[in-house]
Amino acid sequence: MPRALITAVPFGEVDPSSLDLLRAAGVSFDLNPLGRRLTGEELASLITGYDVLIAGTEPITGRAIESADRLRLISRVGVGLDSVDLSAARRRGIPVAYTPEAPADAVAELTIGMALSLLRGVHLANQAVHRGIWQRLQGRRLARVTVGVVGVGRIGRRVIRLLAAFGCRVLAHDVSPGVLDSPDDTVTWVDLATLLRESDLVTLHVPLTRRTRHLVGAGELAQMQSDAFLINTCRGGVVDEAALASALRHGRLAGAAVDTFTHEPYDGELVGLETCLITPHMGSMAADCRLRMETGAAQNVVAFLRGDPLDELVPESEYELHAEDESL
Repeated sequence: MPRALITAVPFGEVDPSSLDLLRAAGVSFDLNPLGRRLTGEELASLITGYDVLIAGTEPITGRAIESADRLRLISRVGVGLDSVDLSAARRRGIPVAYTPEAPADAVAELTIGMALSLLRGVHLANQAVHRGIWQRLQGRRLARVTVGVVGVGRIGRRVIRLLAAFGCRVLAHDVSPGVLDSPDDTVTWVDLATLLRESDLVTLHVPLTRRTRHLVGAGELAQMQSDAFLINTCRGGVVDEAALASALRHGRLAGAAVDTFTHEPYDGELVGLETCLITPHMGSMAADCRLRMETGAAQNVVAFLRGDPLDELVPESEYELHAEDESL
């Protein structure tokens, strides 16, 4: 009987369909024994003896992969691959699957919710009322601002479609030149400096690579308007968190909303800043999208063990990007 280690948290808690799929296919599984995101060292100590890893966002390091004496497949719950040592997996002949479409709608909608909260000061008003302060805040409507979207892939394009309903001006930029070959009449393509300078609100939707690490740092934040807002629902590390905290603390930026952090759980200096709306990496945590992610990851496992082709194998372009990162 094949054995699976499920490190993704949560998994099967709201709807056990994904676990039922594994059981029906004769897969024995163990859930994350710590109930939280594992460290690379913890994963390395747990992974021995398993044929399949159904992974969350924990670091799947070369050491962990080398410790996996029986591992035949890594099935990622979600889309981010910055935590997976793809080169180490390839050296061991271990394929990697993921569920790239499943979380996109949930992350895009959370982004719009954050944008509305920042522009209208909803999070600030909520904090004030809980402290006994009744003061109405005057904000701005989304329809009357310029939104800069950095990263126009699966999630970025969904954000742009949702923004179209509000009628705001949208500027777009992508770190991958190939994206520019896909025309979109609803946006104006600009370089990053122009986007930062002209946007009232900037939202980030790029993968974390060496090229995008600290894509928005002190210099980029200084280019933004002092009454502008920044949203990061993609990956921690894309924003220099210390630089963001400094900009907010000194009034060089009106506010920010951050869902992902370099180290999670996050307890850094942004926590002490009221103008920073913080959520605990919950972009994909909508019931239907989470179920789709978990079910997709389980289906990838079942198909692999049956010898069926997988529609959601990580494409060669991701391995090339990973190799490029290693060479920088």
